[in-house]
Amino acid sequence: MAVADQFRVKSDFVLKETDANRKVLGAAVTAQPDAKSIDKLQTFNLAEKIADLQNVFVASKAPKLLIILQGMDTSGKDGTVKGVFGQINPLGARTVAFKAPSQAEKDHDYLWRIHQEVPSKGEIVIFNRSHYEDVLISKVHDWIDDAECVRRYAHIRDFERMLAETGTIILKFFLHISKAEQKRRLEERLADPDKHWKFDMQDLAERKYWDAYQRAYEAAISATDSETAPWYVIPSDSKTQRNLAIASIVLEKLESMKLKFPPANPDYAKIKVE
Repeated sequence: MAVADQFRVKSDFVLKETDANRKVLGAAVTAQPDAKSIDKLQTFNLAEKIADLQNVFVASKAPKLLIILQGMDTSGKDGTVKGVFGQINPLGARTVAFKAPSQAEKDHDYLWRIHQEVPSKGEIVIFNRSHYEDVLISKVHDWIDDAECVRRYAHIRDFERMLAETGTIILKFFLHISKAEQKRRLEERLADPDKHWKFDMQDLAERKYWDAYQRAYEAAISATDSETAPWYVIPSDSKTQRNLAIASIVLEKLESMKLKFPPANPDYAKIKVE
């Protein structure tokens, strides 16, 4: 079974706290001695292969790859970017972190700022949060009603289908952590002065809506999963398992594309460099 199939969202998808700590891949599954180090090395090797294939991806100038990372605060979106994509060439890749919209962005439709950041030919773009915030935080805080939320699901499906039909490969990852693990990570940031820069009081405010966010994610993921824009639910209580899973899925996708460098230019054989 392909790694991607093990994490692809199911039709009866329900978020469970216990699933956030599942061990699915690598040495951790069989509890080998030093499993964490073994799995970290495997992830590093996968990341190197992703970087190698990115060279062909950029040179081919044909495909476009959009990777979407969503998850609760502290779920590891930044850590995923560093651990899985830290070795790729920044000349052919971008990470876009979507924050609260500016006034200019608010004056347009909610997908306007998103569309400007999608990948061009030969480019890999990673969204750290995305257009899904507009059916998550907006719904949890009742900034939109149920009818508007359903309309936005339809907008998103159409938007992603349009991207796919015009050559964009889309992979969507939900980083699933438990409430207990989020508590531990927030406390760790508070306890270490060198991590205070990571702490945001808003994280505590949003934590009060934990259950509502879980239901909002279930609804949004179920409504927008498709063959051309699939959702993968990644157990993320373990940072090592999280990175190993995502690296495996991305590499599988790149390898399945059978990427090739462009044909050699025969005229170059006649050129002499003096």
